[in-house]
Amino acid sequence: MSDFAHVHETPPPGAAADWTIPQDWDRYTPQEHDTWVRLYERQMKVLPGRACDAFMQGLDALDLHGGGIPDLEKLNKALEALTGWRVVCVPGLVPDEVFFEHLANRRFPAGQFIRRPDQLDYIQEPDIFHDVFGHVPMLTDTVFADYMAAYGRGGLRALGLGQLHNLARLYWYTVEFGLMQTPNGVRIYGAGIVSSATESVFALEDGSPNRLGFDMLRVMRTPYRIDDFQQAYFVIPGFEQLLRETLEDFAPAYERLKALPDLEIDEITGEDTVIHRGDQAYAKAGGRFAV
Repeated sequence: MSDFAHVHETPPPGAAADWTIPQDWDRYTPQEHDTWVRLYERQMKVLPGRACDAFMQGLDALDLHGGGIPDLEKLNKALEALTGWRVVCVPGLVPDEVFFEHLANRRFPAGQFIRRPDQLDYIQEPDIFHDVFGHVPMLTDTVFADYMAAYGRGGLRALGLGQLHNLARLYWYTVEFGLMQTPNGVRIYGAGIVSSATESVFALEDGSPNRLGFDMLRVMRTPYRIDDFQQAYFVIPGFEQLLRETLEDFAPAYERLKALPDLEIDEITGEDTVIHRGDQAYAKAGGRFAV
């Protein structure tokens, strides 16, 4: 799910009714495999000690340390045995109802393509490195895997209630850009961070962004940046809270949200648990990686 314009409105030629397409792993070029290796090696220089244990253990469990783009047929055998999830390829960004339907049935939609060598630092539409390296290791954690399926079911309900914009913020600030408090300090679990070398450092160590304690209603009131580092990150105490709160009926929360205004993206309220009060220097300087 994303704020980016969908590439297709109906399944394109070659896609099944559920928008899935073959990975065609044998058709990746040596240059494409090399791009994966370069991205992987770059991330592994910054993630140890910054990414949460569940992510690092997921890399091991799925043997994502290989020498190129993973073969999803092999990866899915390991993933299904652990948590019942599978990765399916799609031809680009898909409609929200398709995305939620896949998640609700423990299927994670992943882009088939990988970015060009000149796009190593930034790509707007998620590619297979973001989707598989960034997201899939977390799906080996049983609690987080259940959270993702519950989120998919919640998304299908939100579509009928007209509250998708609020639910999208929950996904953004957890699945994509979430931080977690651990006995060893704050760690990364969000895919948008772990797949970016620069944001992996920025999210944890830069003085610019706010780092706030997670609160479901608060997160749903907070807009986000889609093309730059975040101005706020939310820190969960553990995946159990995410799952517990996502299993609850969101209808009462949606009713409360209708009477509450959105918060400014860099705002800190008197009810926030402030882990770090950022100076917003990066955003004030114009952003877009001007660190």
